[in-house]
Amino acid sequence: MGLPFALGLLAIFAALVTLLWLLFAGSGRRQVLENLNRDLDKNKKSEDLPESNSELMEAIRRRTPPAMVKTLHKLWTGAGRPEKWPVDRLLAMKGLLALAGIAATVLLTPAMPGGKGLLLGIGLTLLGFFGPELRLYSMGMERREKIGLQLPDVLDQMSIAVNAGLGFDAAMSRVARNGKGDLANELVRTLQDIQVGMARRDAYNDLAERTGVEKLERFVRAIIQGEAYGIPLSDVLQAQADELRRERRQDAERRAMQIPVKVIFPLLLFIMPAMFIVVIGPGVIQAARAFGVDI
Repeated sequence: MGLPFALGLLAIFAALVTLLWLLFAGSGRRQVLENLNRDLDKNKKSEDLPESNSELMEAIRRRTPPAMVKTLHKLWTGAGRPEKWPVDRLLAMKGLLALAGIAATVLLTPAMPGGKGLLLGIGLTLLGFFGPELRLYSMGMERREKIGLQLPDVLDQMSIAVNAGLGFDAAMSRVARNGKGDLANELVRTLQDIQVGMARRDAYNDLAERTGVEKLERFVRAIIQGEAYGIPLSDVLQAQADELRRERRQDAERRAMQIPVKVIFPLLLFIMPAMFIVVIGPGVIQAARAFGVDI
């Protein structure tokens, strides 16, 4: 038991040292890049800069299956491209957490006989390996929900700007630069893509693909069709805003109708037993005492 325990401690120590090195490695290079790009647009995204901060991260990326890198990059984009955790660092984290899980397996297997330690260690290893994907997926879900809630208000503002005489791009730019939140940032990036030469249709489709919000995809399709068939964009914006607002109201009504069903189980499990004890308990005690039962 002494040798596996020592190996487990060594693996945990190596994982922690590597983790700290990955967190703080390359800070000088990153600072140089930030200084060089200080005068660029403040809304420039981190993916325009090199993601790898060390040779180790570059080596890990080269040895990772492309399908895994593609999946992780898609989840990272859907989560809003967090600057502190680029794809290469997430790949390194996956390996480190898996290594920590293996070390825990080595420690728990002799400590918990009957196979429980082995199963627990395998579970911790799998959780550590797939933990970054689960976290990014959760962040992406929250971000898509926020974008869906922000979209009707943004469309209202764009519709007002277009009706006031601004063009569609000018209205989008005004709303994006004066607004806050994930949707405003995505609109800024879409405008930047158009400014550097990307076709408008491709920029709009890329916006819908990056966010993954169904309501925004419908809006993008409506804008593309409106431009193709010459439909006034003010009418398209107003129709889309009204539809999204109606869907939001219907969704609120649907959730309100689901509340009684969701309340039944806590009511039956926790509230009703307590009420029965308070209401019927004294009568049961008196009846038992009447029959000579001491309670």
